[in-house]
Amino acid sequence: MRIRRLAVAVGIAALAAGGLTLPLAGTASAASTLKDDFNGDGHRDLAIGTPGANAVTVTFGSSSGVGPGKAVTITQETAGVPGVTEREDEFGENVTSGDVDGDGYADLIVGAPGEQVTDWASGSLDVVWGGANGFTRGATVYHAPSADDERFGESAVLVDLDGDDHAQLAAVSAKKFWWYSDSNKPEDAYAPEVEFVPSDVTLEGLTADQFHGTGVGRTYTYVLYGKHADGSPYTGWVDGGPGDIGYRSGRIDGQYTGSTTETAATGDINCDGYPDLVTGQAADNSIWVFYGGSTIFTDEMEGMDKVTQDSAGVPGASEAGDRFGASVSVGDVDADGCAEVAVGAPGETVDGVKGTGSVVVLKGGKGYIDEGRAYHQDTAGVPGVAEPGDRFGSTVRLKDIDGGGRADLSVAASGEDIGTKADAGAVTVLRGASPYPTTTGVTSFNGADFGLPGAGISFGTSLR
Repeated sequence: MRIRRLAVAVGIAALAAGGLTLPLAGTASAASTLKDDFNGDGHRDLAIGTPGANAVTVTFGSSSGVGPGKAVTITQETAGVPGVTEREDEFGENVTSGDVDGDGYADLIVGAPGEQVTDWASGSLDVVWGGANGFTRGATVYHAPSADDERFGESAVLVDLDGDDHAQLAAVSAKKFWWYSDSNKPEDAYAPEVEFVPSDVTLEGLTADQFHGTGVGRTYTYVLYGKHADGSPYTGWVDGGPGDIGYRSGRIDGQYTGSTTETAATGDINCDGYPDLVTGQAADNSIWVFYGGSTIFTDEMEGMDKVTQDSAGVPGASEAGDRFGASVSVGDVDADGCAEVAVGAPGETVDGVKGTGSVVVLKGGKGYIDEGRAYHQDTAGVPGVAEPGDRFGSTVRLKDIDGGGRADLSVAASGEDIGTKADAGAVTVLRGASPYPTTTGVTSFNGADFGLPGAGISFGTSLR
């Protein structure tokens, strides 16, 4: 593999000046195989990013779900976490997870793209180390690998880039895609051999999955999204693998409608053994599903679907301002082996209440997406009341938190007022069930439950 080594001396000097000791890779254990089980108890945990408060709250999963009773909030003031909290940091703007150091415990990966680094590019990623006692082992900070970069840490993933069964960290800044060696140390950062992101694009997000190929050596494809200088959406892809990173790349927006500026998710919706890509286009009130297969992202794609609220079986009607597709997530709600798609429409009008928001859960199956069910704060069993500007559905996440074998639905309402605190935000969790999430035993909480300040923080801006 030909790789281009990057100049990172100044970045590493900045780490040393902060007194940070980089941890060695841990000894693998059988604590958990879940990418988001931070304490190794066998349950997936829910991480809630609130960049308005420069905080990430982790609610630990259990058979009874999640809630304020078993949770921790992490900031740059937390012991062992490098840095100092500043208003513009955006700590928690995006959150992901995975076992970075190979010790058997998932680690929390937090983006702070607004972080200002003296005499260096802006932005950072913090890897907060998980363990049997939760987050007690401190954190390692990653800064941009080159000084000409900006807003490093816009998004990150931890998957096996080169097919050697060892997961590697990859991240995007506003303009660049970076990946790390098997060591996952901050100094071992690389850029693609061939730059594939157009010069006028500002990147907003990154996801990855094994969309195509078969058998041993099946590798990941990275999907990057953002916008061109004229505001139009950009979605590009680059294949991982043992070859030269960057040569096998392309663009969805250059070939097909379905490009996105703000959200994408993956999962096997049609039960064929290949993950599928879902993109949300809130400006168009639509989502697109690109079906994985042997030749995804080529002229011989396995197929794609556009879904709107005017599609057969989808609740609601497509109206200006609904922002259907502002957030998407994929997970198997009913344990039938086919993943469902949760779609946020935070601008939805419900019973005449503008901008209260809703979420639609669309059924997966061998016949592809064909029907759905809507949830909002006037749905029986869902806490709260539909009020103007609540933006219920601003962020959604499907994942099995209680270990019941079905994906639970977590929904943020970024504009929810808590008492006199405007736009404090709240998160509601509905348990997975057949055929759709149940409104029995719903849990709801907000930043005040975790000691965060109230007004304007939009608790739940990101969910992992």
